[in-house]
Amino acid sequence: MLDRIGCGYLVLESRRKVVEANASARQILGSDGNTVQTLDQLTSAFRRLMDRAPNRPSLGSLSWVVVSSKDDAPLVLNQIAEDMPDGASVVMLVDLDVHLEPNPFMLQRMFGLTMAETRLALQMARGDIPADVARDRRLSRTTVRSQLASVFAKTQTRRQAELVTLLARIAVLP
Repeated sequence: MLDRIGCGYLVLESRRKVVEANASARQILGSDGNTVQTLDQLTSAFRRLMDRAPNRPSLGSLSWVVVSSKDDAPLVLNQIAEDMPDGASVVMLVDLDVHLEPNPFMLQRMFGLTMAETRLALQMARGDIPADVARDRRLSRTTVRSQLASVFAKTQTRRQAELVTLLARIAVLP
């Protein structure tokens, strides 16, 4: 589930060496879009990330590390977790630049969208505007507006902001 919502996790032993990680953590800690593979590489990448944090924050038994771009300093939030072995930590990684996207087949099943409407809804979820969609897909603005009106009707939304909010909420579904 964490991978589905783009949330990474690391389990660190007492010497702050990574002993477990999910695919999202490997992706978040990767450089230039490469996925980090080995635990030693993950440990090094995590240390580099933490070196960018102001004031060298210490990690709690449960810590949240929020990154917004590959060069910005991460924000570290600590929580107390009672059931962790001494010195071990779980680190949750959240990349604010990751945009979740709903499953297109789920959209079609849930709302009865056509393939064209589904593509349009996904583009709206990515932050595109109708004029850009029309230009990119070589459609008239009238066609895109008509498809968008149909998407609004089928999803029971009235504005693009409502549609994007709905799509973000269902993006966690399989």
